[in-house]
Amino acid sequence: MQLTDFLNGLRVLSVTGEVQRKDVSSIWYDSRKVQANSVFVAIKGESSDGHKYITEAISRGAIAVIVEDANAIPDEIYLHSKTAKIVVANSRHALAEGAHHLYKNPSEKLALTGVTGTNGKTTVTYILKTIFEKAGKKTGLIGTIETYNGSKTVQSQLTTPESSDLSMMLFEMNTNGCSSAVMEVSSHALAMERVSALHFRCAVFTNLSQDHLDYHGDMESYFQAKKKLFDLLHESDIAVYNTDDEFGESIVEDTRARRISYGRNPEADYRIDSVNCSLTGTAFELSHGNDTFQLATGLKGEFNAYNAAAAFAAAHQQGVKPEDIIAALKEVPQVPGRFEVYTGSGKTVIVDYAHTPDSLEKTLKNIHEIAPGSSIYTVFGCGGNRDKGKRPLMGAIASELSRQVILTNDNPRLEDPDAIISDIAKGINTNNYKIIQDRREAIRDAIGNAPDGSIILVAGKGHEATQTVGKEKFHFSDTEEVKKALGNG
Repeated sequence: MQLTDFLNGLRVLSVTGEVQRKDVSSIWYDSRKVQANSVFVAIKGESSDGHKYITEAISRGAIAVIVEDANAIPDEIYLHSKTAKIVVANSRHALAEGAHHLYKNPSEKLALTGVTGTNGKTTVTYILKTIFEKAGKKTGLIGTIETYNGSKTVQSQLTTPESSDLSMMLFEMNTNGCSSAVMEVSSHALAMERVSALHFRCAVFTNLSQDHLDYHGDMESYFQAKKKLFDLLHESDIAVYNTDDEFGESIVEDTRARRISYGRNPEADYRIDSVNCSLTGTAFELSHGNDTFQLATGLKGEFNAYNAAAAFAAAHQQGVKPEDIIAALKEVPQVPGRFEVYTGSGKTVIVDYAHTPDSLEKTLKNIHEIAPGSSIYTVFGCGGNRDKGKRPLMGAIASELSRQVILTNDNPRLEDPDAIISDIAKGINTNNYKIIQDRREAIRDAIGNAPDGSIILVAGKGHEATQTVGKEKFHFSDTEEVKKALGNG
């Protein structure tokens, strides 16, 4: 695509310098990756401003630079280097638009489903991928754990990648024969315009509860970020939402899309009933119109009945036959780090990603429902340099719903681990907790000292395979440590 054609896909305020008649080779927001004939987009980030690296991008061969700050460097530099300066109102939005245009509008060539919410995003995308593939649709995946482009699977760095990376991934899915794609859409991504150029055929809302307030500031801003996904939809698209959640109705109030609800509410379009959970899976009824479907999945807990219902509604509304959905639900693989159950030495251990007050409470309550009367030992911590307000809330929940709690490290990052644990302990009004900062030792202590028949919940990190202390990131896996402590590793 020539640079002149590329610019036609942007909302440009002004152009300075030479617009060369050359094909654009790539688009980058990282100046270190710029190569001959690239377009560099200068983005103002939280810790760094891309406008500081314009000269580096030009020296590496950029033929155009997209900026918000028209005065970042003198115009003489652009003129001397024969580089076009493209001034826009919003660099992030220009990156999204430019990348989508450069990669030939890849989201328009896929049936793209986006899933947002505080909890359940990963599980719903896994379920949807399984359903679509059962229906014969090759399906790409973008999410917290991994990305699948129709040819290979790679481990993810972000829940929702930067917009240019997203367009490239979707283009690869086009190239590799995918007809559908499912992706997790984070609140950060929505706030930072990463998906603003994409066309979602369907958007799914799972739930909303306190998280990421270190970034958004308050719940209203967090909600408004999530709501953007549904505001992006067209009239021909589908908005699937959890009507039992307090934010469910309001998140779709301004959408142009067709609204489809799910939940226990008798007025829901897809009604959940008769949920039966065990440590081997979940069974429930889902009613739609005059039809009632008997559903079963190996995924455990009532929250997975909601996740499965969300996926059922989204797939069914996109034309997948109920019999294919029912069969696929029985085949959904265990989602890494999501209520994973391990047994040994007379004990049961559950590894779960629960890292918010709502998810921790739901996980513990589901354990009580699945195994009433069992003694529950909970091992958890809270991440450093993240929402501090949720720490005492999680402490209170864990202590109220557990026989014993072990407070430990969970990616303290640049914060003092003692201060993080102290924040958690402020919410605990009982003496049923102790502190073992070393997460490995905390897991071993819980498994080693809990009586036979107990259930140990190791919460917070789930699938993660690293621990970040200070500026150092080292290998650590809850699953691996649990297996070793049980004698299975």
